[in-house]
Amino acid sequence: MLYPPVYHTLLNSPVSAETQMLLPTVETMVGVLYFGLFAISFDFISGYTGYLSFGHAVFYGTGAYTVILIANGKMPLLGPGTPFMLSLLVGGLIAIALAILVGLVSFRLSGVYFAMITLGFAQVFYVFVRGWDYVANNPRDGPAVGPSHAEGFQIGVPGIDQLSLSIGVLTGDEVALLGSTLSGTEVSYYMIGLVVLACYFAMQRVIHSPFGRVMIAIRENEERAVAIGYNTYLYKLGAFAISGFFAAVAGGLFAGFKRSASPENSFYFLVTGDALLASIIGGFGTLAGSLYGHLFDETVREFLSKAGQGGGLLPYLRALLGQETLDATLFGDTTIGGLIDLLLNGHASLYVGLVFVLFVLYVPDGLLGTLRARIGGTFAEALPAKLWGDSDQ
Repeated sequence: MLYPPVYHTLLNSPVSAETQMLLPTVETMVGVLYFGLFAISFDFISGYTGYLSFGHAVFYGTGAYTVILIANGKMPLLGPGTPFMLSLLVGGLIAIALAILVGLVSFRLSGVYFAMITLGFAQVFYVFVRGWDYVANNPRDGPAVGPSHAEGFQIGVPGIDQLSLSIGVLTGDEVALLGSTLSGTEVSYYMIGLVVLACYFAMQRVIHSPFGRVMIAIRENEERAVAIGYNTYLYKLGAFAISGFFAAVAGGLFAGFKRSASPENSFYFLVTGDALLASIIGGFGTLAGSLYGHLFDETVREFLSKAGQGGGLLPYLRALLGQETLDATLFGDTTIGGLIDLLLNGHASLYVGLVFVLFVLYVPDGLLGTLRARIGGTFAEALPAKLWGDSDQ
């Protein structure tokens, strides 16, 4: 939550330019927050019940489109003046209804069949919104928020300006807060971060409740859970609805910040693929690991996408080997530096994919899962034991 001041401090410090290039921008970190919430919601259902939902993007897109439709006055009973927090709630409730409808059919299957039928539902919704003329003049490009919301969307307590701040502001005005002057992007970072934090703790509370223990029992041995009397079908349906709600909230935050959405960046099945990648890198069945996994993913992508910098690597090689070495000709007009730039720049997805394969092979528990295994539990459990010893001994 303290990233913006740390980011600006490092940029204005004597830290080397090479080290500064490793820092993701504040705007990138905003994306990490809202998509990290989506990845966490994906991990909630897939990591804790063992049912891989390849159609989870449906709920993310539902939240995004709901916010934009309400802002543009195209949602029945709700006009452009609807508070943003209420729009998030409406999107979440619609996602719950969709999750129940999809789950009623999908949870009659398991394993790869469940994954495939949810993928099928995702494609049905994706094709539908691509041709849905009601949302935009060109539905393939998706809807955008109209100019009536140039002041952005307020997150906080509706009706109390002192307890609300706006995200997605077009005007570029700076905001004075607690003695500091924040840009619109920094305000969005903090406000979206608060919503993400609240949603994360809500999901954690569910996981550590009796309901959550049944979810874990389903993942470990569903037949045994049925044998001792649990109606696992209803528990799976409930978990699916909860995860759908929070996925829609994430989509609503995305639409509020970006002020637009398209079928490709909200409903397409590859959106779920990115959440799966984040969950595996961060640690399946850890919740918070999904956010760290997406942070890792986005940091690598941004670093490898720096144009003309060899994917961000050339400055390090220049300091290590010298400019003369990089300017040395290999063949024709191609230099060592030029070849490095050619191989790395614009190929971030390729290298992220390679990193993903390495994680699957050598770090199957993910970043957070492996760390927890090393320290002997979650930080809240392990830190007191490390500091004061085991009280049971």
